Amino acid sequence: MPQRPTQELNFEEAIEHWLVNHAGYENVSNQQYDAELAFDPTTMIAFIKATQPNVYEALSASYGKQVDDMVVRRIASECNNRGMLDVIRNGVRDRGQLVRLAYFKPASALNPETEALYQLNRLTVMRQVYYDLASKNSIDMVLFINGLPIATVELKNQFTGQNWTHAVKQYKKDRVPSLKTPLLHFKKRALVHFAVDTDEAYMATKLAGDSTFFLPFNTGDNSGSSSKGKGNPDTHNYQTGYKTGYLWEQVWERDSWLDIVHRFIHLQVQEEKNLVTGKVKTKETMIFPRYHQLDAVRQLVSVTRDDGIGESRLIQHSAGSGKTNTISWTAHQLASLHDQKDRPMFNSVIVISDRRNLDKQLQDNVFAIEHKHGVVEKIDDGKHAADLAAALNTGVKIIITTLQKFSFLLDKVNDFSDKTFAVIVDEAHSSTGSKHTGNLKKALGAIPRKAGETEEEHIAAVFEAAEKADAEAFEKATEDEPSIEDLISDDARSQGKQPNISFFAFTATPKHKTLTLFGTTDAEGYPSAFHLYSMRQAIEEGFIHDVLEYYTTYKTYFKLTKAVADDPHVDEKKAKRAINTYLSLHPTNLAQKTQIMVEHFRKFTRPKIGGRAKAMVVTKSRLHAVRYKQEFDKYIAEHGYSDVKALVAFSGSVADPDLQEVSYTESEMNGFSDKELPTKFGSPEYHVLIVAEKYQTGFDQPLLHTMFVDKKLGDVKAVQTLSRLNRTAGGKKDTFILDFENTVEDIVEAFQPYYEVTAVEEPTDPNILYNFDTQLRATPVLRQQEIDEFAKVFFKDPAKQNKRDHGKYNQWIDPAVSRYKAEYRDRSITEYEAYTDEGEAFKSNLRSFVRLYSFLSQVVDFVDPDLHKLYAYGGMLLTKLPYRSNGGSITLNDEVALESYRLEKTYEGGGTLKVNEDHPLYGPKDLGKGGGHDENTSPLSKIIKVVNDKYG
Repeated sequence: MPQRPTQELNFEEAIEHWLVNHAGYENVSNQQYDAELAFDPTTMIAFIKATQPNVYEALSASYGKQVDDMVVRRIASECNNRGMLDVIRNGVRDRGQLVRLAYFKPASALNPETEALYQLNRLTVMRQVYYDLASKNSIDMVLFINGLPIATVELKNQFTGQNWTHAVKQYKKDRVPSLKTPLLHFKKRALVHFAVDTDEAYMATKLAGDSTFFLPFNTGDNSGSSSKGKGNPDTHNYQTGYKTGYLWEQVWERDSWLDIVHRFIHLQVQEEKNLVTGKVKTKETMIFPRYHQLDAVRQLVSVTRDDGIGESRLIQHSAGSGKTNTISWTAHQLASLHDQKDRPMFNSVIVISDRRNLDKQLQDNVFAIEHKHGVVEKIDDGKHAADLAAALNTGVKIIITTLQKFSFLLDKVNDFSDKTFAVIVDEAHSSTGSKHTGNLKKALGAIPRKAGETEEEHIAAVFEAAEKADAEAFEKATEDEPSIEDLISDDARSQGKQPNISFFAFTATPKHKTLTLFGTTDAEGYPSAFHLYSMRQAIEEGFIHDVLEYYTTYKTYFKLTKAVADDPHVDEKKAKRAINTYLSLHPTNLAQKTQIMVEHFRKFTRPKIGGRAKAMVVTKSRLHAVRYKQEFDKYIAEHGYSDVKALVAFSGSVADPDLQEVSYTESEMNGFSDKELPTKFGSPEYHVLIVAEKYQTGFDQPLLHTMFVDKKLGDVKAVQTLSRLNRTAGGKKDTFILDFENTVEDIVEAFQPYYEVTAVEEPTDPNILYNFDTQLRATPVLRQQEIDEFAKVFFKDPAKQNKRDHGKYNQWIDPAVSRYKAEYRDRSITEYEAYTDEGEAFKSNLRSFVRLYSFLSQVVDFVDPDLHKLYAYGGMLLTKLPYRSNGGSITLNDEVALESYRLEKTYEGGGTLKVNEDHPLYGPKDLGKGGGHDENTSPLSKIIKVVNDKYG
């Protein structure tokens, strides 16, 4: 009976056959491998002779008959000293000659000589490579470029009872770097190591025995689901028939593999300071793209080349996806992208963070990939808008900055119509729909330059006009004066899509607004992410923790009593709000919850992650954070605990309502500056961080294990806050949430839209704006003539604005304010100024119109001067309309007393995120109902009874 082709050898042969016959490789004998040098000198010398005959001839004249041996030993020495990645990219200098070890594909086809050299690269596959000088151990397969080993591969075949886990074990136990195994030395030889079976693939860039960390390199499996989980799908179109066929058919294919070595793999160098000794330790990590990163970058580049400039793309990649690296690779590849006619597509790529303190990791990562002078420039807090303008004008290829800088840029330069830009937005959910985004488009938008003016003349004129504010000189230089309607239309168009700007927005948790602004629209008008790496896949692949797996809730039970003899009538809503504030800040409540948190931390959290685990307390307000810090310090001191130390984080200064002229700041309570907090909290000295808004989003501390929540959370805010726990760390096997305020059902509902594919409930209809417009103009507040006169001033060329214009703004807005007060003043209330529900409805609708117009004008390419004028006028009118006075907020500290109190655990377990359920995001709706409410008053005793019946 003939042997069936089910052995590991058959799997190995199938891959080799494809690489040689379809992927541009040659197969070479393992006899060509030099185990001491740890590469293939025969192929290496052949490549040098074929591509650099003059260099080889010069070296032969210097070395004589020993030239081949001396050259390969020189290359080996440089690999050991500089690292193989640097050698293959930049070559080796030897006896006055530069020896190239690879030629990479040029950005365009305009240089046929470089293209010809690129085609001479020799990619080879070698099987059963005997790499160990002290034994006969062999690795199944090694992939070489011009004789230099790029990847080792251990193959396993499920038909023989083994899978990728056995390959991983083999790497950890038998493939340990030593003096006898130079092929395995980190960064000096093989750059990546693959553990592969017929279904799944994993990779590692540093072998370190049992500490070796393998990452999944799979496409994701969407079998029977709306989005991908871990693994690979059963159904695929790989010609060799394997689930992992993408690896050798696509990833290792000649052009793809050379591109990965050229533009993806990079050595990340980080400095870590020991806060105790003060010593700085350098940590090096070889970054190899994960599959979803490689796929996202390549798809973005391809579709941009095919579709041209002016489109927006949304990349929804979960936390733990390596988003910083994906952004960095995208930026560099877009910077060198050429179109189908070999023309550069972008003058500059602008990477934007919406955080004022620009993400240092993002800065350093983008900068690290390309060290050439002038390629990357950071416009951070130490620089100004003028520096940003100069970088744009001089054509710096990659600019890293904050969104806020673009607001100031408008005063400096307002015409880049002949330039094209790729704008990469980091964490897009925080900045979409803001005026900053509109300003960015306006600053870069296609606003025509004056007739006959050169670029240099135009830039000089704009700067001169902005700095000197010389309106007369600017007028003389201006031809074909545009009408006020033209200016309004231009301003409106600058808010919408721009033909010279492509947007690439990255976020883990897109809002409805984000999807609408940046999403790819289908035939029915529904927007979706261009590329997805879901929370589900990230959790299943082990890149982030499922923070809902161990979720516990407590409910507060209490009884209140009236502490005054009389029974005053008070507003029901205000009284309930005041009672809630009274209870949440009551010393008994704070003390009970503090005891639970501290004791839980000491007993359960502290031992986690090798004794390094940390916790966060999320509070309702800055005053709550202050009170909790005081209560934590008091409880810890009373019990003599030396293993718990708390920090607090909040912005600004908090006044003490009980002590006159006493206030608190974060730095004073902690004993060091705000900027030091992330580093201090990361040290072994501190364990618990008490926060009020600050650090609830965008804070990356892998040692965070436990979160205590004493604040209502909902929607994307819940996801962003609780996701502070999801970062993985060595020894971190679980996370824990103890929630005093929310139910597990509410939290699961908040997470559900982001677990798989984030979708919108329905496309946003821009005609909603006209509904608002009709409703607003039906009121007695607005007058079209005043709006028109205001617009003539507001939309004047900035260079022609003068000091009198501020007065004119008020001249045309104040009459509307007066009419509002006359129409909507509530004269039934005499003790303070109050306004009716109709007045509040007008303000609510005007505010909704302004916000919705700001957002939709960026999404839909339409121009309506009347709407645009109302948008500008309404935005400034809102700043002068009176607030609805409520006679001051109520405090019931003296009228109410806490009679009894207890905390009880109500839920312990895991929140379950479900697959294949429809959880869309809902967008802007039609007219609002206003912000008013009827003031219903009741006796205080009745309100206390209602509260006690609910919580007693």
